[in-house]
Amino acid sequence: MMATPLLQVRNLKVSFSRDGQWTEAVHGIDLDVVAGRTLGLVGESGSGKSVSSLSLMRLLNEKVSRISADSIQIEGEEIKDFTERQMADVRGKRISMIFQEPMTSLNPVYKCGFQVAEMILQHEGKTALRQAQGPSPVGKKAAKERVIELFKQVMLPRPEAIYDSYPHELSGGQKQRVMIAMAIACNPKLLIADEPTTALDVTVQLEILKLLRQLQKETGMGMIFITHDLGVVAEIADDVAVMHNGEILERGSVDQILNHPQHPYTQGLLACRPPMDVRLRRLPIVKEFLDGQWQGGKEQILRDLQISDEERQDHLKKLYSQPPLLKVEGLQTWYPLRKGVLGRVYDYVKAVDEVSLEVYEGETLGLVGESGCGKTTLGRSILRLAEPTGGKVWFDGIEVTALKGQALRDFRKQAQIVFQDPYSSLNPRMTIGEAIAEPMRVHGIHGRGLRPAVQNEGKLRDAICDNDLRDTVCELLEQVGLKAEHYDRYPHEFSGGQRQRICIARALAVNPRLVICDESVSALDVSVQAQVLNLLNRLKEERGLTYIFISHDLSVVRFMSDRVLVMYNGRPVEMNDADVLFEHPQNAYTKKLIAALPGRRSLR
Repeated sequence: MMATPLLQVRNLKVSFSRDGQWTEAVHGIDLDVVAGRTLGLVGESGSGKSVSSLSLMRLLNEKVSRISADSIQIEGEEIKDFTERQMADVRGKRISMIFQEPMTSLNPVYKCGFQVAEMILQHEGKTALRQAQGPSPVGKKAAKERVIELFKQVMLPRPEAIYDSYPHELSGGQKQRVMIAMAIACNPKLLIADEPTTALDVTVQLEILKLLRQLQKETGMGMIFITHDLGVVAEIADDVAVMHNGEILERGSVDQILNHPQHPYTQGLLACRPPMDVRLRRLPIVKEFLDGQWQGGKEQILRDLQISDEERQDHLKKLYSQPPLLKVEGLQTWYPLRKGVLGRVYDYVKAVDEVSLEVYEGETLGLVGESGCGKTTLGRSILRLAEPTGGKVWFDGIEVTALKGQALRDFRKQAQIVFQDPYSSLNPRMTIGEAIAEPMRVHGIHGRGLRPAVQNEGKLRDAICDNDLRDTVCELLEQVGLKAEHYDRYPHEFSGGQRQRICIARALAVNPRLVICDESVSALDVSVQAQVLNLLNRLKEERGLTYIFISHDLSVVRFMSDRVLVMYNGRPVEMNDADVLFEHPQNAYTKKLIAALPGRRSLR
């Protein structure tokens, strides 16, 4: 017999207003969460997952949103008509939430401990409205002691020091643990975890998931775990609901959904995740499943897309029969630590320390490791965006570390980078056409350099590109799967996946030979991620590109890479053919990373 739901939602609808028009984003969904069990809510960005959870807590802007439901019950009590004061008592105490991005969820001007203590004092302090009916009110000293205990419970190192630390002084995983401590501070009955492990290293992700599972066992709380990663769902969820375009398409136990999916959309989500046991030419995408292209399932995918061992060996033999395009020897990038009035250097942070490697033309070298291991700094040091402290870099026989002035600028035409965050990589005041054309103007490609600015209603703007430059930009847009008419649109008019395509087009605008992809797909949905990875591989073949692919997602790295370099504390610890490294890792740290992969670990 099914247990009585802790949370019961019936016919939830959410609409948003834009330019006076109301558009429904969530179309009458039902949800049930049982105490002690986890409901995995999965789907792509824009499917309505986060909007649904925010509406349950009434955290949407009431001026532009409208929420309706037949019933929203927590522990059998109807809360859909609660006043704002009543909902303030529900939030944090009965229903709590862990948000996806801890840096924007924590106030940067307040210390971490104070922010968690504030939650406890709000609900259990001397001024709490319910104190007469509850236990003895909590004072500031007791609140601090409880926060330190919570920090220990979520396994934060040096809990007393972190209590007095600001958010910017902590790593991403540590900030997420502070958010978890805040969410469980008042022992909520229901915890909503909104993408709490997205963009985290596999080892940190494993620790966070273990922690949530352990807290659930100890407290018996129900949990809604929102994610687009079905590998994570396999480990944390008991039940699964699949959302698409504001509707729930399929629901059932985690075993039913992951092993016997019925809806083509669910099948597509599962298939577009890079496999760890075979090598594919490209990844299937969700749209192909919705169009009925892969009705033969996994067998058809393997038959049509799998790369044979002979093809693989022929490809590698061709790659390594030529001299390397890029050679790095003993590269060091150290940052000084200073203290005292005179700023005396007393030590160094060795972000990159004695790294040597070779990259061959047409190769993709994967670069993996936990946050802080030096992957990004190594990529930036190769391009001289971060000045190396020591060592040498050669590109096509030219010593990059000795270049200056125009020679260095000429090198950067041949070596480009795609940054992790497409939101901050694009100037919000420039159209995407102008953003892509800018590097071509700067380097004198297809244009006449930057033209004089002209006056327009009191504001300065650049003159319109030459027709040939605009045509080239439009061709690039079409190459990355966008349209020529997108030229005059601004970054905020595009999704995250589309913005990453724009950044790729901008990197390709100067016809580089080497592209460094720095976590360029880490924050994308698995479906969008598959499209971008396929795009990168197609462009590599068409343009003869060479990639250094930096990521913490090992399944993505294996799909993309010919060889893989594993880094730890600024140093390389293992380098090998991608398939060999993942199947037969030699270093203990590499084994730890692979063991932490979703699907290769157990939390139950």
